[in-house]
Amino acid sequence: MQTLDWIVLSLTLITIVAYGTYQTRGSKNVQDYLKGGNTSKWWTIGLSVMATQASAITFLSTPGQAYNDGMGFVQFYFGLPIAMVVICMVFIPLYHRLKVYTAYEFLENRFDLKTRTLTAILFLIQRGLAAGITIFAPAIILSVVLGWNLLLLNIIIGILVIIYTVSGGTKAVNVTQKHQMVVIFTGMIIAFILIVNKLPENITFSNALDIAGASGKMDILDFSFDLDNRYTFWSGIIGGTFLMLSYFGTDQSQVQRYLSGKSVREMQLGLIFNGIFKVPMQFFILMVGVMVFVFYQFNKAPINFNPVASEVVLNTEYADEFERLEAEQDAVFDTKQLLIADFISNKNEASIAGVALANTKNDSIRKRARYLIDKAGEVKGVKVESNDKDYVFINFILNNLPRGLIGLLLAVILSAAMSSTASELNALASTTTIDLYKRNTSEKTDTEMVKISRWFTFGWGIMAIMVASIANLFENLIQLVNIIGSIFYGNILGVFLLAFFVKAVKGRAVFTAAIITQIIIISLFLLDLYEYINLPFLWLNFVGCMLAIIIAMFIDFKHLSKPNMIALLISGLILAVFAVLILVNSNIMSNPFNYK
Repeated sequence: MQTLDWIVLSLTLITIVAYGTYQTRGSKNVQDYLKGGNTSKWWTIGLSVMATQASAITFLSTPGQAYNDGMGFVQFYFGLPIAMVVICMVFIPLYHRLKVYTAYEFLENRFDLKTRTLTAILFLIQRGLAAGITIFAPAIILSVVLGWNLLLLNIIIGILVIIYTVSGGTKAVNVTQKHQMVVIFTGMIIAFILIVNKLPENITFSNALDIAGASGKMDILDFSFDLDNRYTFWSGIIGGTFLMLSYFGTDQSQVQRYLSGKSVREMQLGLIFNGIFKVPMQFFILMVGVMVFVFYQFNKAPINFNPVASEVVLNTEYADEFERLEAEQDAVFDTKQLLIADFISNKNEASIAGVALANTKNDSIRKRARYLIDKAGEVKGVKVESNDKDYVFINFILNNLPRGLIGLLLAVILSAAMSSTASELNALASTTTIDLYKRNTSEKTDTEMVKISRWFTFGWGIMAIMVASIANLFENLIQLVNIIGSIFYGNILGVFLLAFFVKAVKGRAVFTAAIITQIIIISLFLLDLYEYINLPFLWLNFVGCMLAIIIAMFIDFKHLSKPNMIALLISGLILAVFAVLILVNSNIMSNPFNYK
């Protein structure tokens, strides 16, 4: 990084923090601090909701996801527009009518205190972990690529967020997120334009799409009902809808964004805005990754985008074998240049098929290189991340963009980290203050509650920094956040749907069902993790929701009306069919007594 990059990066971050702190100083009551005084307009809500979900992980991991696997990841978001419509029709009017500060207040009115407390604690667990990961994600990657100290980066990002979130509460989060989204959109658009401009002069955008499509990068829709495929149309529409319903309807980090709205209409318009633009935004970010893939069809790519990984393996006995793989990759690259040139000149379909075959060989070489990196890490006794999906985009930025723009793109990544973390800290503090502290203590004045809320915000900020400091890199960071959410979200959503639609079910049954469901979902996740069954994490949202509803209704069976009984029977049959599909695709069924 050059001096200009440091100036751009520093000024962008300092301006956002200072502006958010200044504009929202002096919140004197809980209404202002936790709900932003209910003054937010729909565009502020819409951008804030998008910024909360679009963390640094989105802008680091998603292009790398597309580089490796193509555009299919966009199917993950197909359920979002459906969820937005349901939340606008059901959740928002109810929350507004009850004038709640948190989503979980409603559950005590409908069920009892222990159900409210349980769901609040489940939220605090998963969102507390996620807050640490949203700090850790950019920190681990920037520390590796730029050589910055990881612990120091975690602390810097955390402190910047704590400053304006503690100072201004919900309004500070909303105000800063508007400007953070402007920085994020500007940076990504500029990056996309520069990538396309860096392609050879004779390569049109249409040619670029042909080259990407030949290697399967433009395969968007997968209508198979194959549980081996993590991202399909059906997992996105069914599992994704349940995930988004729970995230936007019951997760306080999102609920608090639209509860700050001036009216029900402003809240609804804000979520509809998110429903309309979120999928195109993710499509665009994935397209950036695909264009990076095309760029490296004409420019030699490293065999592994994590610079530390190559450095480690070259200092072990695997160095010669690793260098042979690099030479093999260079030969494949040279072959691709001839095939692409023939395709561009003659539109020869055989040539583009040859490009696809060459890329398959390249993937095989990169896979063998990852194996050597893992072996070298074992020899050295160090943890080396061989899966380089999260390093693709940042590596491209640092090695191919002009001075100044590198600083801007790093500001994009850090702004995204700050915006998501700020929402999470704000929501964690609100839930702790309202659902746990206030509900179980004597009445406090507004001034005391604001002070307590600030201390809880500060405390959760320190906790997030601590989680970030001990976290480990997962297969793909964007998947890690969604996996954590999926373990808890389905269960919480089931509790809320029971509260909305099944009046006969009482608090004791729901509380018991929620505990049983959570145990089952964690067990299913572990069985999938160790490959005893095949259950992609998106489906945990669907299974968790259905289980919570079915178990609660079964416990209170004698109170159910006839329509409720029919709904219970249908839900049970659906879940039973799904369970059979899981078993048919599982290793337990194929090898029940001698499974490795």
